[in-house]
Amino acid sequence: MGKLHADGWTRCLWLLVVAAGMPALTGCGPDPDFRELRLAGQRQMVAGNYAAARGLFRQAHEQIPESADNLHDLGDCCLYFAREEFQRRNAAAALREVDAAVEYYQRSINAHPGYSASLLGKNIALELKGQFEEAVRVAEWAAEFVGPSARQQVFLAAEMEQRGDLDAALLRYRQAVAMEPDSARAHRELGGFYLRTDRPQQAVEHLTRSYRLDPGQGDVAETLLELGAELPAVGARGMPTG
Repeated sequence: MGKLHADGWTRCLWLLVVAAGMPALTGCGPDPDFRELRLAGQRQMVAGNYAAARGLFRQAHEQIPESADNLHDLGDCCLYFAREEFQRRNAAAALREVDAAVEYYQRSINAHPGYSASLLGKNIALELKGQFEEAVRVAEWAAEFVGPSARQQVFLAAEMEQRGDLDAALLRYRQAVAMEPDSARAHRELGGFYLRTDRPQQAVEHLTRSYRLDPGQGDVAETLLELGAELPAVGARGMPTG
């Protein structure tokens, strides 16, 4: 019933915009600098050449070992190779890559506390390894030391929900709304949770609020209509009209 029924994470290994016009990395001249290596690695990732990308990021790592962005991308490369090894049923090799990914993500977090991409990447890596309890502990650390924010509470709530602790998940979703009552995302996530736990009346309440705050959410509108709710008229700043 609607796209919000989907219970899972939208996971992407990276979100980087690759700049154009990068100087060539071959031929005569001085060795490429950190930025050139990073851009070259990013382009290789876009092309799906993760082995080449990892090599370039490792060269960049030799120049600036504690770059949070570069450490994150090294973690992503390891995670990609771990998934490949899992698909080949080579568990030992996969776990070595997972361990390397966790180490890179953790170093990225140490260099830039609160780096959400590395926090998420570390949780994905830990889940691949089957360490669900550890994944939850990482999320709890983020909520305690990097916030508070609605985004981190939603992050933690989703971890709780995935492991089946629905009472704790509901508490965190509610905390997200309490922290940022004008957050369309917070109301959307709480409404989605109510929908997944078969409480349509509460789901409609919060999905309606989310839609008022951000009428551009087509999937929220679709879900509300499928639930038999009328879409509210919205005006300035998401306030109801009439």
